[in-house]
Amino acid sequence: MTRIDKAFENKKAFIGFLTAGDPGIDKSLEFILEMEKAGADLVEIGIPFSDPMAEGPVIQEANIRALKAGTDLTKVFQLVEKVRKVSEIPLVFLTYLNPVFKTGYQEFFGRCRKSGVDGIIIPDLPFEEKGEVAGIAKENGIDIISLIAPTSEKRIRMIAEKSSGFLYIVSSMGVTGVRSEIRTDLKSIVEAARDATETKIAVGFGISSPDQAKEISSYADGVIVGSAIVKLIAEHGEDAGKYIYDYVRSMKEALR
Repeated sequence: MTRIDKAFENKKAFIGFLTAGDPGIDKSLEFILEMEKAGADLVEIGIPFSDPMAEGPVIQEANIRALKAGTDLTKVFQLVEKVRKVSEIPLVFLTYLNPVFKTGYQEFFGRCRKSGVDGIIIPDLPFEEKGEVAGIAKENGIDIISLIAPTSEKRIRMIAEKSSGFLYIVSSMGVTGVRSEIRTDLKSIVEAARDATETKIAVGFGISSPDQAKEISSYADGVIVGSAIVKLIAEHGEDAGKYIYDYVRSMKEALR
């Protein structure tokens, strides 16, 4: 059983996100461990990128802060290595294809394996074009987490059948960001995906409140929260740890 499998074992998973290096790489280590202490089952680590096309203003600004703080790919891998010295919490990268391509697929996924990364999400890599990347990732034991958007109706089965790690259902059209209301018929999308795969299914984009998390967990296997956590980091900076802990704990309680 992989670390990602264990994140969903006999429970609804809470998946938290942060941008590595915001406001500093040492603080990212602290924040990841605070999430784990509060009950997070998996942490998604964003690799800072200058043009994060799927992100709303909150995470865009986090990318800028991290880059200004000098965060680069080497420091992100070092962050994972530091987490692995003290924790076995599953870690999944979120990155755009450019840093992976520039590094070289073999080298990038080899470094993922050696540092202790479990999976990767690449929003700008279409499912139909992931062949070469997926093969090299698999050789290194790294799951490529597939995305299903509200517009993916005709492609749900195709994507779900070949999913690994977990399947990421995007709750809303547009970019990431806190939403007071989610209008997408998520339940039907999750049910369609579940008909095609035994891979666990998590829902993200826009989820921020315990009530939203509780509702979604009634039909999905987990929830993903990014912007709400990154917003706490923006508001409290280096002191955000205790606020992240309290927030994650409240969200995890809603999933019990």
